[in-house]
Amino acid sequence: MADEALLLFAHGARDPRWAAPFEAIVTRIRAARPDLPVVLAFLEHASPDLRAGLLQLRSQGSRKVRIVPLFFGRGGHLREDFPRMLEDARASVPDVAIEVTIAAGESDAVQAALAAFALAQPR
Repeated sequence: MADEALLLFAHGARDPRWAAPFEAIVTRIRAARPDLPVVLAFLEHASPDLRAGLLQLRSQGSRKVRIVPLFFGRGGHLREDFPRMLEDARASVPDVAIEVTIAAGESDAVQAALAAFALAQPR
């Protein structure tokens, strides 16, 4: 049982195939850090939601959770919807310390990777 955990938070879509790249990220994290519990949760249209994801990690013994928003930027969902969802979710797991990172797309490393990807594409 790990004390710390990671919750990846993505938008979600009605088509379950949309989540495949995010599930691949989870697979990579688990391969790199098999000791680190990781859950993929969604804002809408998919399960689990943020609250259920945090409850799942807590049930596995996690008492510190870092939430990583897998969004390109901090638009309306992250500025308005996410804080409300987080407040509700925190109330469900008061014994869990929660940290939220910047949106993935705000990371220099992610921006550099996407620029490299774009430049490497065939003409």
